[in-house]
Amino acid sequence: MTDASEEAKQIEKLYEFGERLNEAKDKSQNVKDYEGIIDATKTSIKAKQLAAQLIPRFFKFFPNLSSRALNAHFDLIEEEDLAVRVQAIRGLPLFCKDTKEYISKIVDILGQLLTAEEIVERDAVHKALMSVLRQDVKESLTALFKHIWNVEDPSQDDTIRDKVLCFIRDKVFPLKAELLRPQEEMERHITDLIKKSLGDVTGAEFRMFMDFLKSLSIFGEKAPPERLKELIGIIEGQADLDAQFDVSDADHIDRLISCLFMAIPFFVVRIDLRGASGSKFLNYINKHIIPVFDKLPEERKLDLLKGLAEISPYTTPQDSRQILPSVVQLLKKYMPRRKTGEETNFTYVECLLFSFHHLAHKAPNATNSLCGYKIVTGQPSDRLGEDFSEYYKEFTERLSSIEDLTRATMKKLTQGMAEHNKAMAAAKSDEAKESIKTQKQNTTTGLRTCNNILAMTKPLHSKTPAFIGDKSVNLSWKEAVKPSVPSSATGTGVKRPSTAANGSNNFATKKGRGAGGMQNQLVNRALEGISYGGRGGGRGRGRGWGGRGRGRGYRTREVIDVLHQVSFQDKFCLMPDADEFLDSLWTNNRHCSPLEIVLKLIG
Repeated sequence: MTDASEEAKQIEKLYEFGERLNEAKDKSQNVKDYEGIIDATKTSIKAKQLAAQLIPRFFKFFPNLSSRALNAHFDLIEEEDLAVRVQAIRGLPLFCKDTKEYISKIVDILGQLLTAEEIVERDAVHKALMSVLRQDVKESLTALFKHIWNVEDPSQDDTIRDKVLCFIRDKVFPLKAELLRPQEEMERHITDLIKKSLGDVTGAEFRMFMDFLKSLSIFGEKAPPERLKELIGIIEGQADLDAQFDVSDADHIDRLISCLFMAIPFFVVRIDLRGASGSKFLNYINKHIIPVFDKLPEERKLDLLKGLAEISPYTTPQDSRQILPSVVQLLKKYMPRRKTGEETNFTYVECLLFSFHHLAHKAPNATNSLCGYKIVTGQPSDRLGEDFSEYYKEFTERLSSIEDLTRATMKKLTQGMAEHNKAMAAAKSDEAKESIKTQKQNTTTGLRTCNNILAMTKPLHSKTPAFIGDKSVNLSWKEAVKPSVPSSATGTGVKRPSTAANGSNNFATKKGRGAGGMQNQLVNRALEGISYGGRGGGRGRGRGWGGRGRGRGYRTREVIDVLHQVSFQDKFCLMPDADEFLDSLWTNNRHCSPLEIVLKLIG
């Protein structure tokens, strides 16, 4: 161990070397002084700290000593003493300030140092990286991203990769306006780096990258169509739509469904763009997924049907015609021709009916040979000379059967809502109230599902039905957009049911807790067939499609007036939250009269 007097001499020598170098006009002549500074990295702690400041300061003047100087400085980064390490890290950006060829090497080292456990050391690494980024953002980002996409290097440490990802997310992405200059060139560069990094990413990482790409100006509202197609292509690539589907590959199923939901907003916003369609997703689902639908995990079946429902309004006529037969076959599977006593999954039916309407709206005459309709478009595909009457009879029998089951379930749910309201009025603790509130939300969502089914089956009894192709039906798991009403009208909308992190409702499996938490058995039985489960990998969904109307307050009053006439008000309308519940009924039944809504209410 170096004693104090020896350490003082070493430090004094270092100051002398530094002063002579500062004063020298041609610093490259003072080789011995710089060599003395490099040699000091093998001495005392204090001398090492000072050497860590001086080596990068005069580095550019001694190119012949660059390798020796860098190795000595890198040794200081690995010192046991924290103060020495921090000082060495702070000096790293100086190496590439005037010698740009070292940027990639310095960034690579700083990327590895992101795993530092000491806070002060980690902060020094962050500041050093930001300093180098500001010197040359293009070269620095390229070097930084290599830690992400060098996945085939067996020496690559996943911890380093994760830390680099966190740094990019927390430090680089928020400063894109400052760092990505010139804007278009650098936004294109970082886009290419991200695309190169997508070969092996988790779902959360992919969503992070996509959220960032969507925020770039080159993909903004004024971006040309090919830019939007590029983003869709990135999502399609991650979904692996060119691969042979293996129903036992849970990871592929998860990626496919997650990517489907990720792509839908692009079709919603820019449906007018030629080529910006979900054709590739739809064709893959039709060819590979629907044929093995029964073999899918139960929770993924629902997510797939929800995705199919949400993308169906944005399909092309050609895609609609191709996938309609598969949708009709699934509809027949979940809409029994006669009551069988088996459990009915009303959510599946809602999804499939919604998909059927929107697909048939774009290819109406395709339903002639599928359902026995008589829709005339003047095209040979009308097939009007053929007899499909048996298909029509069978399909309408299925519609009537599901309508009967739906009305019976609505009656149970409505009676269950009354029980919930009574329980809420009697509840004492916050825990009990919260439990009942959850049950009420589940029941309300169940009623929305049933309302949607009846709204969609009603027009299908005609031999020439008018298929729903607008936003008049709002899917039960999506938040409705409130209609515009005068400020004097009550604007309270239906509360959205509480959801899991993945955006999928699961009211069929929620349990009450504590006093008053026991669910009404009638409602339990009604909810058995309405499942909203499913894992979504943290997907953020829920764009609200709103309908048009005269305002909730006015319509609700009409319904209450009819309830007066049928002597049902004392059983329902005086309940504490009846107004909210009535709102949920008419939100998705604007085509119905108040009397029709009441008839649904009382079964």
